[in-house]
Amino acid sequence: MNFTENFKKGSASACRRRDGFTLIELLVVVAIIGILASVVLASLNSARGKGADATIKSNLVNMRPQAEILYDSWGNYAVDATPTYFALGQCTNVGTGADTLFSNPTIWSQITSAYNAGAGIASTRCYSSSGAYAVAVQLKTSDGNTAPLPDSWCVDSTGASKAYTWAAAETIATSINATFCR
Repeated sequence: MNFTENFKKGSASACRRRDGFTLIELLVVVAIIGILASVVLASLNSARGKGADATIKSNLVNMRPQAEILYDSWGNYAVDATPTYFALGQCTNVGTGADTLFSNPTIWSQITSAYNAGAGIASTRCYSSSGAYAVAVQLKTSDGNTAPLPDSWCVDSTGASKAYTWAAAETIATSINATFCR
């Protein structure tokens, strides 16, 4: 006896034809896809933060050669023969920052790119004098040991390029100790 004969007779071995999926099956598949999507999105957000941190670090490190070119040209960290220096404060290239190391277009471009990748201009600190400079920018992510306290990245004229983790009451201002990175 073949399949057609079994089907016509209504035998127990005849196959029933199913059209589509049941509602439960569809809901299970949608739930699994939702769980997988949330795991992937969480990983992407973490990767975005780490990418922003890498951008901040790279930009600050890349400003160092330009600062050294200025030092070689003028004998101090200035942009011309009449040096102006920058007291420790929020980074700027205008007003009090005009005619300072930070008004150099290459250096300011690096600082701007760093703070745009980070938490904005308010999350920066700069300092320059005749023989020293330091720049710190808040990172997007914490090192995990002190979350939710932020970290910052700082570079200075001594060659330091390092992270600083803030203590409970600290702000970006504490990332630079007078003239150098903490």
